[in-house]
Amino acid sequence: MIEKKTFVINGFIGLLLFLVLTGGAFFLLILESPVLGIFLGLLAFVALTGFFIVQPNEAKALIFFGKYLGSVRESGFWWGVPFTTRKKVSLRVRNFNSKKLKVNDVEGNPIEIAAVIVFKVVDTAKALFDVDNYEEFVEIQSETALRHVASRYPYDIFQDPTIQSLRGNSEEVASELAKELQQRLSLAGVEVMEARLTHLAYSTEIAGAMLQRQQASAIVSARQMIVDGAVGMVQMAIEKLEREGTLQLDEERKANMVNNLMVAIVSERSAQPVINAGNIY
Repeated sequence: MIEKKTFVINGFIGLLLFLVLTGGAFFLLILESPVLGIFLGLLAFVALTGFFIVQPNEAKALIFFGKYLGSVRESGFWWGVPFTTRKKVSLRVRNFNSKKLKVNDVEGNPIEIAAVIVFKVVDTAKALFDVDNYEEFVEIQSETALRHVASRYPYDIFQDPTIQSLRGNSEEVASELAKELQQRLSLAGVEVMEARLTHLAYSTEIAGAMLQRQQASAIVSARQMIVDGAVGMVQMAIEKLEREGTLQLDEERKANMVNNLMVAIVSERSAQPVINAGNIY
C-alpha cells in the first residue's frame, strides 16, 4: 500500500460550520420545527466527529470503516471525513541501538558486535498496513542485517591489507550495513539515514588468544618493514661508495659490510662502534 493524501479542510472553517448547524438546530426547535431541528442537530454531531489535530513532525492516517482514505502530514487543526479512525505515525528521526550480538565472522571466530541505526518513516501507509508493527520490524531486521554483514568479513587482517575487515574498514562495513538495511526496511516505508558500529570486540572466550595473535602479527609486520628498509639503506650505501670511488671492495669485504650494516640497523639495541686502526685488508 502506498501513502496518499486525503480530503481535509481547515479545522476553524469546520468549526464555523458546526456552530452554524448547532445554532440552526436550536433556532428551529424554538420555532417549533422539531424535525428540522433534530436533523440539523444530527448533522452537527456528525460534523463534530471530523475534527482532529496533527502535531509537528507527525502524520495521521484516516481509515473509514476499514478503508484507507489517505494521510495528513501538515501540522494544524483539521476537519475531515466524519467517523474515521485516525492512526498517528511519528515522522521524527529516531535511533535504534542494537544489543551486543555474538556472531561468527567469515573465519569462524566468535565476536561481539553492536550498531546504531538512524531512521525515519517516509511512507505512513506502508508503516501502518504492510507490517504488523514497524518499530519491532526495524529492530528485528536491523539485528538480522547486522549478523549477516558481520559474517561476511573477518574481524581483522594483518597479512593482506587489501582485504576488507570489520576493524580496519568500518566505513565500508557501515555503508554495506546501511544498504542492506534499506533493502529490508523499504517494505515498512522506513528510510535508513545512517548506520554505524558502536561495539566490536572478540568474544570473551577467545579474546586473550586473539590478542596474542594480533600482537604476534603486528611484530612480524613491523620486522618485515624494518628489514625491507634496512636492505634498501645498505644497497644505497654500497652503490654510493662504489659510484663515487671512495672505496673499492671485493665480494668478501662487501658481504662483511652488508652484514655489519644489517646488524646495526635491524638490531633493537644501539650498535657499539669499533675503530679499525690498521689496513682494512
